[in-house]
This record gives sequence, structure tokens and C-alpha cells, in this order.
Amino acid sequence: MMRFAFVFLLFILPKVSVFSQSNYEIPADTQRIVFLGNSITYAGQYISYVETYFRLKYPDRDLDWINVGLPSETVSGLSEENHANGAFPRPDLHERLDRVFEQMKPDLVFVNYGMNDGIYLPLDEERYQKYKDGINWLDTKIGEIGAEAIFVTPPVYDPKKDAAYANVLDNYSEWLISKRYTEDWKVIDIHWPMRKYLEDQRELDSAFYLAKDGVHPGEIGHWLMAKEILISIGESEVKNYVDIHDAIASHAMGEEILSLVSKRQALLRDAWLTATGHLRPGINAGIPLEEAQAKGREIDAEIKKMLK
Repeated sequence: MMRFAFVFLLFILPKVSVFSQSNYEIPADTQRIVFLGNSITYAGQYISYVETYFRLKYPDRDLDWINVGLPSETVSGLSEENHANGAFPRPDLHERLDRVFEQMKPDLVFVNYGMNDGIYLPLDEERYQKYKDGINWLDTKIGEIGAEAIFVTPPVYDPKKDAAYANVLDNYSEWLISKRYTEDWKVIDIHWPMRKYLEDQRELDSAFYLAKDGVHPGEIGHWLMAKEILISIGESEVKNYVDIHDAIASHAMGEEILSLVSKRQALLRDAWLTATGHLRPGINAGIPLEEAQAKGREIDAEIKKMLK
């Protein structure tokens, strides 16, 4: 009976999650919010969109939003044998997480893994279990430092590129969503809304895409990600906005603030990645952390002036 109930739950999850999100409040005592993930998080547009919208709506709330996503990274610890033409294996979050938490001391952690974790091969029970084990391990580590965890399902992988791998991410997303119900996790679903948007647009234009390479979304994709996160933290009105520019149009300095937020995000991302260390070659070396934080405070002062 329990097995039947679980199978039924997984069957209905994609249909339910497209139309609903759970609401999570950012606790009043939260100061530092850290985003962990792969290259999509490293690119960071969705984080800048979330921060900008939140700051425009709550100008007196002083939160520190920091992106430490790392390109190519997995939480599963897996890597293709010839990843990057043999130049380096995929970095594994296990290698750096303790340093990140020790130095950054986050209060709230947003987690977005999955895109790389199946290493672009068809669904396989062993690889699937490695992803589950990695996510469960990360939840434990976040709990050990007394921080809140919010997990975000992986973005959609374009089925036109590889239907089998698109199915892998469907499965990973369904499992992560199920943790809302089996373990009361905070989980935001971006996968199924992105997939539905892609399918709807393809009905209008068969050449439409969210990601040219099937993986890395452009501006529209990052807005879809940001929108679902914002809805989940209580900003339900954003469902009516077509993009970030529409969402911030009512503020006279909205575009300027978005630009400054993005600049500060990139500056601190690079500095924190360098300070905490990682094994991924080819990443921009950040300036010394104290210098980056000083520059970040200057940018933040400009933003606060504009908010007034």
C-alpha cells in the first residue's frame, strides 16, 4: 500500500508542481544567503534578478546575497572519463564545502544541482543513487551548521538535444520534489515550469529554445528560475511579469540597481571562490576578499541611495 502511494505521488508531482509552489519565508534573523550550484548558478543572472526584486520591494531589509556556484560541479561526485577532453574531472562539491561553510557562515543556503550529476548519460540506478546520496549529504551538512536549506530542482534539459537525458532530469526533479512530502524539505520547483514553458513555446515556434546548447539558459530561462524562487518566498505577484525588466519597471532606478547588483554579485563571487578554494581550472581569480568586500560595500551604498 505504501509503495502504491509513493508511486502515485511521483505520478502526480509533475502535474501539481507546474501549477503550485510551497511558500517559504526568509527568516527575520537571516543575514547571509549563499547560493551553491554549477555553471548555471555561477552565471548568476537568476540570483541577481531575485536580489534586485527583493531589494526594490524591501529596501530596509539588509541581506547579503552571495553566489558561489562553480562551473562543471556535481554533488554526486561523478565525472565523465573524458570530461573537458580529458583536461580535468568535474569538480566535486564534497571537496570544498567545509571550507565554504567555515569561512562564509551562511544563514540560508539555496542549492541547485542535478544538471551535471547524471553526467549526460541515460538514467542509471547507480548514478541516480549517487545524486540522491549527494543531496542527502548536503542537507545534513547544512543542518550541522544551523543554517536553513532551500533546494531547487534542476533546470530543464532540452529534449531536442537528448530526450534520454531530459528524462534523467525529470526523474531527479520528481525525487527532489518528493522530499517536500517525505521529509518536509523546502523545495522550489523550477524544472517543471521551465519544461512547460518550453513545450508551450514550441507549439508556437518549433525552433524556440531556452538554452542554445540544451543546458545553459539565456535571459528568459534565468527569469523563469528567478520567478519561481520569488513566488516561493512569497512574491506571488511576479507570476504576471514577462521578464525581469517588466518586474522592475515601476521603480525609476530599477535597471541601474539591477546593473549594480549584478556587478557586486560577480565581484564577490570571484573573490569568495578564490578565498574558499576549488579544483576547477579556468575560473577567473578574484581579488583579495577584504578588497572585494570593501568594493562591495561601496556598490551597496550606491544601491541604497538609489532605493531612497
